[in-house]
Amino acid sequence: MSKPYLSLSLDMDNQWSYMKIHGEEGWEEYPSYLDIFVPHALQVLEELDLKITFFIVGQDAAFEKNRQYLRQIADAGHDIANHSFKHETWLHLYTKDEMKAEIDSAHDIIHEVTGKAPSGFRGPGFSWSGTLLEVLAEKGYKYDASTLPTVIGPLARLYYFSTSNLTKEEKEDRKEIFGKFSDGFKKLKPYFWNTKKNQQLLELPVTTMPVFRIPFHLSYLIYISNISSNLMMLYLNIAIFLCKITKTEPSFLLHPLDLIGGDQITSLAFFPGMNVTSERKVFIFKKVMKKLGKHFTLTDMNGHVDAIIYKKGLKTVQVPN
Repeated sequence: MSKPYLSLSLDMDNQWSYMKIHGEEGWEEYPSYLDIFVPHALQVLEELDLKITFFIVGQDAAFEKNRQYLRQIADAGHDIANHSFKHETWLHLYTKDEMKAEIDSAHDIIHEVTGKAPSGFRGPGFSWSGTLLEVLAEKGYKYDASTLPTVIGPLARLYYFSTSNLTKEEKEDRKEIFGKFSDGFKKLKPYFWNTKKNQQLLELPVTTMPVFRIPFHLSYLIYISNISSNLMMLYLNIAIFLCKITKTEPSFLLHPLDLIGGDQITSLAFFPGMNVTSERKVFIFKKVMKKLGKHFTLTDMNGHVDAIIYKKGLKTVQVPN
């Protein structure tokens, strides 16, 4: 009997985007760590023989200094997806014209630089709206992956605000980042959105622990490992068990800072979790992948989406106004 699928994706948030999110000065100069991170990540993934999906920010692809590294990702056989152009976590406030320009500009430059046309999207900070879904469907995208069905979104936002240098106005723009408590009750398994024009778009949520609806993607596992490695594995084992008994095929999320520490990216040493060394993070990542690989077929987002569409039989949900 074949194992259920688990898709792996990495949101390619660059140094400037972390600084922008936290209100740090100097982000407008668009400092980048792609020259350090990309070769590091590709080597780790090659050692594990893994192919994943990289959600790329269009603004990074627009800079000549980054292009060779983004091309390396595609040349290594990894899947490429769209993570917006400006990486703004208030994407849900965009008008339809603004949204179309944002998606199109990112799509075009990512395609030009990597040679691969994105067919999937994830909003920065899990930001999404009915407008976004309609634009993606009209553009012919296969899927959206912007929803995070968790009940701890408000707590994550509170912590984020308390550790940032954001102004009152900037906090207002970001007041829905990480979602509302009610988002924890959204569907956890994949489903189809149905737009006003009767177009369908697959939603592949970032998987949280079934029943409890708390995240278990790598950032959280690394945090727990700082308390206890055994506790981290217990937490992961519970998540795997609940996914299997509920027949939930996970979409497992990664971020650059999950694989690299402040020892290599010294300019982000202030960021949570950057006190963990790159060596330690890679060790945890490999341990987690080995565990997940025992229970699931590890694939990229497109492989997972194709399998889901082949199976069909999913529920359809009306796109919200």
